Amino acid sequence: MKGDIGFGWNPFLPGRVYSDRMKDWLPWAPLVAAILHMTEEFVYPGGFAAWYRRYRVEASRITPRFLVIINGALLVACVNLALLGRTLPGAVYWLTIATLMCSNGIWHAWASYRSGGYSPGVLTGMMIYVPLTVYGYTEFLRSGVVPIYVALTAGIVGGSYQLWSALYHKRRR
Repeated sequence: MKGDIGFGWNPFLPGRVYSDRMKDWLPWAPLVAAILHMTEEFVYPGGFAAWYRRYRVEASRITPRFLVIINGALLVACVNLALLGRTLPGAVYWLTIATLMCSNGIWHAWASYRSGGYSPGVLTGMMIYVPLTVYGYTEFLRSGVVPIYVALTAGIVGGSYQLWSALYHKRRR
């Protein structure tokens, strides 16, 4: 295609729609997954904030306000990526947010292991976030919607959330 910079991807054509190569439900899946995950953390069975305060001796930064802001930002990001729909920017955004969510699910599993108990969010994290991310990467790469270097970059950026979160909490000790 004229104007491609390689691998069939052109960042200067952001409105290009890949309707024939992307599932209709996929842009909305992270939003549904995030709602289910937050339900497990805060509604049923809930108790994430109290669990986290027991898990981390110095967890004073985990206030209700902080949790609302962080989780609200994730919901806004998920709505934004869903509204981008089946576009190239939507696919890149999807991979980034899905990787962030996947790393959160893996963190819940690690925290459950380390604490020797259930971390509210581990079930949806491992049973929804992780498989959804693997499916999305497979789908986007297999179909050629995004090139490998874009998927890797999205993975690094999205996966860095746990690093930034850890640094944020250690900084204030």
